[in-house]
Amino acid sequence: MSDRQITAMPAGFTPPVPFDACFDAVYGLEVVGADVAGEGSVSGHVEAGEHLLAAHGAVQGGVFAAAAEALASRGTALTVIPEGFAAMGQGNDTTLLEPLTSGVIRFEAQVRSRGEDAWLWTVEARDEAGTLVAFSRVTVAVRPLRA
Repeated sequence: MSDRQITAMPAGFTPPVPFDACFDAVYGLEVVGADVAGEGSVSGHVEAGEHLLAAHGAVQGGVFAAAAEALASRGTALTVIPEGFAAMGQGNDTTLLEPLTSGVIRFEAQVRSRGEDAWLWTVEARDEAGTLVAFSRVTVAVRPLRA
């Protein structure tokens, strides 16, 4: 994993599981950009490989759902953790549109609503040609941190 993924969290935040040991590291998510205060976006990519293919030969749908969840949760956390709140996945509706067997999958998460108790995100996954291969709607709960 690169240092960029580690810096895509609030300053001073130490995750309970180190990034290089978390599920996102297993499937290869790399967070490459975060502009939550400005445009409200977080971007990342995953290199498709044998370890991500389902029996039918295409990337397993759970990879798209996991990356969407990770980017939306991370984007919410960037803002709410410094304010004393936690961000945690609440809902994820991911639709696969095209099979993908190889190459880099690029993810772009865009915040659509910043409610007091939940944020709504949409996440587009595209192949190297720019074709939309999956679309997600992710709701991230915002709850007070407990001491």
